[in-house]
Amino acid sequence: MNDFYCDEVLSGRTPVERVAETDEVLAFRHTRPYWPEHIVVIPKRHVTSLLECDDRLLLELLGSVKDVAGTILDAQGACRVVTNLGTYQESKHLHWHVGAGDPIR
Repeated sequence: MNDFYCDEVLSGRTPVERVAETDEVLAFRHTRPYWPEHIVVIPKRHVTSLLECDDRLLLELLGSVKDVAGTILDAQGACRVVTNLGTYQESKHLHWHVGAGDPIR
């Protein structure tokens, strides 16, 4: 199974710049950003995808996504919020990308 977030981020093997955190959720700057402003929001426990997430955790995750998106929107004037499912989901750990700006080439 490919789970960068459990194997690397949550284990501490790959250090990240934390931008927000609760008991259940971590938001951090992407280690290889696609946009100039690129934050990833994840549950701290393994959840495979959006379809596997219980409602309580989903509400906490979306609250964190909302907070991060609001901060980026205030600073940049726009942002995008993205999650993927199935084969579009490279890492099989539920996560949201919150980003702004043109893609980094």
